[in-house]
Amino acid sequence: MSDPTRIVILGGGFAGAYAARELLRRSRGRVEVHLVNRENYLVFQPMLPEVISGSVGIADTTTPIRRFIPGVRLHVRDVESVDLVNRRVICSPGFRPRPLILPFDHLVIALGNVTDFRGQTGLAEHAMPFKTHGDALALRNHVIRVLEEAESERDGELRTRLLTFVVAGGGFSGVEVIAELHDFVRRAARSYPSIRRDACRFVLLHSRERILPEVDESLALYAQNLLRRRGVEIMLGARLAAATADHALLADGSRLATATLVATVPSHPNPLCESLDVPKDRGRIVVDSFLRVQGAANLWALGDCALVPLPGADESGESRYAPPTAQHAIREARLAAANILASIESGTLTPFEFKGLGSLCALGHRKGVAQVMGLKLAGLPAWFLWRTVYWSKLPGVQAKVRVGLSWLVDLFFPPDIVQLRLGRSSGINHEHFEPGQTVFEQGDLGDRVYVIIRGTAAVERFNEAAGCADVIAQLGAGQYFGEMALLHRAPRSATVRCLDAMDVLSIERGDFSSLIAHLGQLRDQFQDTARRRLDTLRQEQDGR
Repeated sequence: MSDPTRIVILGGGFAGAYAARELLRRSRGRVEVHLVNRENYLVFQPMLPEVISGSVGIADTTTPIRRFIPGVRLHVRDVESVDLVNRRVICSPGFRPRPLILPFDHLVIALGNVTDFRGQTGLAEHAMPFKTHGDALALRNHVIRVLEEAESERDGELRTRLLTFVVAGGGFSGVEVIAELHDFVRRAARSYPSIRRDACRFVLLHSRERILPEVDESLALYAQNLLRRRGVEIMLGARLAAATADHALLADGSRLATATLVATVPSHPNPLCESLDVPKDRGRIVVDSFLRVQGAANLWALGDCALVPLPGADESGESRYAPPTAQHAIREARLAAANILASIESGTLTPFEFKGLGSLCALGHRKGVAQVMGLKLAGLPAWFLWRTVYWSKLPGVQAKVRVGLSWLVDLFFPPDIVQLRLGRSSGINHEHFEPGQTVFEQGDLGDRVYVIIRGTAAVERFNEAAGCADVIAQLGAGQYFGEMALLHRAPRSATVRCLDAMDVLSIERGDFSSLIAHLGQLRDQFQDTARRRLDTLRQEQDGR
């Protein structure tokens, strides 16, 4: 009996998760499905804004992937690179600095979009993205912290800045975020005696002439007028250009003093897609109507990172492509699974055809807009339809029960204002090693640079001719090691082992890259040291 076909899927969003589930359901053991995702859960994106206000619980929008897709081989890792020639995926290390290598027969790329702040000064440092479950939780915690600070602050100018909330982007995500922020802050302010509700300012920035360009103009204008009546300032034709810790800077030169800036635009396909040697258009991977990457028989792409063609043309005669929505991603996933299995069995592939069922947008305070199968609704009926549709699509009975109970509680009780302190640990850490302990081994993936504070270490390199390791250097306090792998993006060239008790300062790869990128003298010093060590390594190899 032949081994099952190995299918590796990159990304655990709607596209990747549903593709894995459909493959396992249809294949009946004929394939082995590996799913690589940086979290072990699937996020129900349409309900993320409600995490801000607490209308749904923090974990209510998540579903464990292992329960949602029984039988999947889940790898909770980042993808470092993809070797298309040798058909393998290189994933980030876990507790050991060793990469996880996954060979594949078929590769499905479903990495989705990321918030892209390139070219916009200060946004990466001072604007809050809204794309993941972590982003929603971080924003909720930040807003509660702002309210706590404003309650105690007596400086009028600072207090005004603290109570100004700015959201950039007037699409579905931006509109739902500003609506939930407005509702949450206004309700939570009742618990803060010195904060007047009318002192809170809410601003929505949008670069076009009307918000919600995805729906009919009449519905967009309804949403626009409704938000304005509630006190949301909508600045049309306003593009966010830059940010500082204190201000949002607009393209026309004006400034908004704020301590809370949320940017829901722009988005861009996952950066890993850029590194792949496949056809791309505006960053998205070009696929044929069967969701197969152009020019490749065993590569497939779907979801937000793929340019999926649709039959026919638009009103201007241009080619049509699937929009980045959950309803399209799920149907692409199901079709991709069917086509992958058909290609394995030399069957007939089916082209992707889906017109879309419509659009739904919640506006907070039990109002919404809906455009579904030609029917246009606004107000309470649209909001009720929004909740009904998305509740029905929640994966699993457990998620439906949790969300239903959260909505019921939200009807009768004020919002929770508990701030959870979940700050990430620093990328620069103190570490201790005992005599004989190995810091890293030759061939490991380079993830940190180490500076010795106290103690000594031996640098060993394996001698193939002798069949054992040679000690090539001994390092002490004030010296560093591990920089060669990071500078040259290569595996560790030697093993480092402690000779006696040793304390080190370890610097994570991202922080190390930031340091040397902005400190030229430090960069030159590391590069000179790495060059000398590389020359020594070459001389040793030539001597053998």
